Amino acid sequence: MASVCFYFQVHQPFRLRRYSVFDRDPFYFDNAANEKICLKVAEKCYRPATKKILDLIRRHDRRFRVSYAITSTALEQFELWAPDLIELFQELAATGAVEFVAETSHHSLSFLFSRSEFDAQVANHERRLAELFGAKPETFRNTELIYSDELAAHIARLGRHRAILCEGVDSILTYRSPNYLYTPPVPGGEGVRLLLKNYRLSDDIAFRFSDRNWKEWPLDAGRFARWVNQINGDGFVCNLFMDYETFGEHQWADTGIFEFLDALPGAVYDANPGQNDFQTPREVVARYEPVGSYAVPRWISWADTERDLTAWLGNPMQEHAAKELYALEPAVKARHQSGDEWILEDWRKLTTSDHLYYMCTKYWADGDVHKYFSPYDSPYDAYINFMNVIDNLRVRAEAVPAMV
Repeated sequence: MASVCFYFQVHQPFRLRRYSVFDRDPFYFDNAANEKICLKVAEKCYRPATKKILDLIRRHDRRFRVSYAITSTALEQFELWAPDLIELFQELAATGAVEFVAETSHHSLSFLFSRSEFDAQVANHERRLAELFGAKPETFRNTELIYSDELAAHIARLGRHRAILCEGVDSILTYRSPNYLYTPPVPGGEGVRLLLKNYRLSDDIAFRFSDRNWKEWPLDAGRFARWVNQINGDGFVCNLFMDYETFGEHQWADTGIFEFLDALPGAVYDANPGQNDFQTPREVVARYEPVGSYAVPRWISWADTERDLTAWLGNPMQEHAAKELYALEPAVKARHQSGDEWILEDWRKLTTSDHLYYMCTKYWADGDVHKYFSPYDSPYDAYINFMNVIDNLRVRAEAVPAMV
């Protein structure tokens, strides 16, 4: 039996407006641009992809099952500018065939810099999922699948999550397959299951699908389903983890990506009738036992070819920006308590990992990906703009509260 476990990341950051050293106002975010991008991606991806998923669940009598991690920053933008998307995801929740996955509310690197802020963001995100979708998450994924044994130990201590999603890194797996469940070798880890991304098959959809130079182009659902079916005998779960924007935004509609998605469930069933199926992470954990431990002493992620932290903390600009950002946490939280109603949320929106991602100076193939996502002319522009905002936020945080 081969169970396909789909996980989609749904995220939109609040991008900054151009903010100079001469600016003094506390309005940091370019909401005209944020609204425009949200509406564009909603039209190209979120709306048609979610309607397609909903149709597939109903057409296949809820046997087709998926999971989502939707950041709170994305949910806020949907509520502001595309409220019908909230309703669509609520329809998905009502089918019982969808699992909502917990993460940091602001898609942040907070675990690396502040455990208390990390805990607060995870708790805030879980509250949002409960309010909007009636969800009680049992699965956790850290921002961009950033993971190590240290994170696993912390999640085990929290005791709320039975599973963690992470990357299946070849150099760590060595001869083993990502198509099994593993446990982390940490105190309490025996109660936690690790679901490892099958990056080859995931990336066939997310990155290679429209590449006319790829030897497998054009890819059809039947051939992909046969690849999935080949894990029978060497695994029992195929974890397909990807950005939701794969459907319609990264892979445009005219590539045939929606037709591929439409045909995929039937093709997976037909590849091994009565054996292959689709499961959410919660269901995978309930069905299968782990086969061993997956020890990850260093930080890994699903980003770039290195699968490490260098997409966000790979140069001095990024390191300095992150250090200055998190150094403000005590003052920001104290100022919030003493009367600045918006300062904490502003600071948390700045913890969104995208701001550091824009400062990445990688080149070659990885550099092209970073340029695609960045609203700046260069990583240096991103750094200067971010630090101008940080300087203003510092002045706000250190301001003496007005006497009443």
